[in-house]
Amino acid sequence: MAVRIAVFGAGGKVGKAIVRAIAETKDATLVAAIERSDFPYLAADISQLAGLPASGVRVVDQRPGPGASDVWIDFSAPAATVANTAAAATARAAMVIGTTGLSAADKEKIATAAKTIPVVLAPNMSVGVNVMLKLVTDAARTLGPAYDIEIVETHHRAKRDAPSGTALRLGEAAAAGSGRDFAASARYERHGDVGPRTATEIGMQTLRGGDVVGDHTVFFLGQGDRIEITHRASSRDTFAHGAVRAALWLAGKGPGLFDMRDVLGLP
Repeated sequence: MAVRIAVFGAGGKVGKAIVRAIAETKDATLVAAIERSDFPYLAADISQLAGLPASGVRVVDQRPGPGASDVWIDFSAPAATVANTAAAATARAAMVIGTTGLSAADKEKIATAAKTIPVVLAPNMSVGVNVMLKLVTDAARTLGPAYDIEIVETHHRAKRDAPSGTALRLGEAAAAGSGRDFAASARYERHGDVGPRTATEIGMQTLRGGDVVGDHTVFFLGQGDRIEITHRASSRDTFAHGAVRAALWLAGKGPGLFDMRDVLGLP
């Protein structure tokens, strides 16, 4: 039986990519498309908005009721995502969350909901990025303190949060591999006479411009050589297919808070 999926933020760029990914995925079916009440295309066929033949699924501003869908996929905004997760817990629907910019308090509320329903929370649903996370942890562990770590991320001009959730997750992965406390090691800005680089800091640099979907590079800079691990997203389809893969994996799971490493079976 196909997994019934509701998409929140369905009219956005990622939302429409998820609609297309569901249409391309065996054992997945779209049953609801949810948007804000001021969305200009309420009642439109979401599949047509996504460039597909009509499916009969109309854009609405109401959440699905209990039993109407198996998994909710949410790529909206932090406040909406937190409210949607609480509603999913009431409706007993599993939740896949790709929203970025979530605060520590937001994540705590999501973790509370995950005591009732299964939740996959990941700042980046791309399979490639999640493999990159493992590579970064392994490289940091193997290279050791002799290599400085710097992270550079680039996104389109409209992205609101900085650094990206993926860059922060990469920083955490590098810190875990090198035995550092990321919160204490992260350095987000260098300007003026900042003095020499410390041995333990992890530099975080943000670039914004144009229509860049998402580029992330982790630099390991040693004496005489350097290693660069890079992921470049050329379309939002990579996030969409990862989210649908997570939804299929999540269906039927018991309560718990998971990430894409669990979905992919990565340690």
